[in-house]
Amino acid sequence: MRYCSTRGDAPVLGFDEVLLTGLASDGGLYLPEAWPHFSAADLDELAGLPYPELAARIMRPFVVGSVVAERFDLLVAEAYAGFEHAAVTPLKQLDARLWLLELFHGPTLAFKDVALQLLGLLFDAILSARGQRLTIVGATSGDTGSAAIEACRDRAHVEIFMLHPKGRTSEVQRRQMTTVQAANVHNIAIEGSFDDCQDLVKALFNDRGFRAELPLSAVNSINWARVMAQIVYYFAAGLALGAIGPGGRRPLAFVVPTGNFGNVFAGYAAKRMGLPIETLVVASNANDILARFFETGALAMETVVPTLSPSMDIQVSSNFERLLFEAADRDGALVRSLLDRFREARRVELGEQLWQAIRSDFQGFRLDDAGTLAEMALRRQESGELIDPHSAVGTAAARSLELDRRLPVVALGTAHPAKFPDAVEKATGERPPLPPRLADLYERPERFEVLPADTEVLKAHIRSRSALAGAAA
Repeated sequence: MRYCSTRGDAPVLGFDEVLLTGLASDGGLYLPEAWPHFSAADLDELAGLPYPELAARIMRPFVVGSVVAERFDLLVAEAYAGFEHAAVTPLKQLDARLWLLELFHGPTLAFKDVALQLLGLLFDAILSARGQRLTIVGATSGDTGSAAIEACRDRAHVEIFMLHPKGRTSEVQRRQMTTVQAANVHNIAIEGSFDDCQDLVKALFNDRGFRAELPLSAVNSINWARVMAQIVYYFAAGLALGAIGPGGRRPLAFVVPTGNFGNVFAGYAAKRMGLPIETLVVASNANDILARFFETGALAMETVVPTLSPSMDIQVSSNFERLLFEAADRDGALVRSLLDRFREARRVELGEQLWQAIRSDFQGFRLDDAGTLAEMALRRQESGELIDPHSAVGTAAARSLELDRRLPVVALGTAHPAKFPDAVEKATGERPPLPPRLADLYERPERFEVLPADTEVLKAHIRSRSALAGAAA
């Protein structure tokens, strides 16, 4: 399997190079040159497999040619051995046609664990085979950071610098990052929004001089392997609900609380690979750039507004570039032109053809904080479930939109309610407890640095802390 950049000017790479590189040298994101496809007969054979076996089968085409290809199945099994539910990503029925796909049974209680537990193992295995070490730099709006740190902590071949927006994550999210005392983990609170954090990371990756000093990689969803691992749970849910069977194809809909667009793009990838998905709903909070795009055809950036669902407090959804590349028939020059115009003017019209091509697979939804609290209360009253505010945006979309009544609807449950106890308590009057293994989280000492949203300051800080500074020079 070979991978190309969404902007068309970077070298075509194999899986190992794409994993270790993260962002393409032309500033684009990597995608497979061709999508593997599973026929109805193939999917019939996959139905009923345990999650690790299904995951290995779905992802195996993407790692052909990798140094870990021969032991990939073992790495996948190891990645999911520590999840607290035997099904890894279990489905829970909320009403006659609505299902919650629980993605929060990993070590940090968020959907990011599903991908990052595997990525940590892949990084270590590939770097070990090459006799190399690597510096990971990432930005998080809340959950990626803790999941990435948990996956990379104490690994011999990796050090990690994680940026989060100061004061804009929940306390649980922050503490899950900043209480990790591993020597190879460095937490940085940036005075700004998540978009500022993300821009800083992209600036480092686009600085060839800095990358000559430090061997950099990314664990954000700009890294293709993140998306690859997330594709699997769409297949797991679809097969569990009979998407393929003796009666033929049974289409279904997925509703995805969305910030950076990586999670919902994985659903799009699953559809391209043969899963019969009728529609993908992009569920947004007050930071509704995507919902507005689906209504108008224009990407128009506004100021990030802090909300009860901070992991979605994003105005620049990086992985939308991957969808744009697909909708534009893989025209990298067009993608670059549109995104350059968006960055310069903070607004860009995609044109009727591109807009309609994207709308054929997607629709948008938005919910403010008042609506989020109301949905959390309603879920507790009607189904007995405590859900986090991000998942509530998803279940509200599933309940509110005019979806085909014949379709099973799967809303993605992206975080454990205990990650957002203040919001849950405000909505329901109940404060969800942390699992026993995290019960002392509020007593653990924190360790992090506060920096301004300044690229030169960040580079100086990383140079001063990195064990690998100058290693690539």
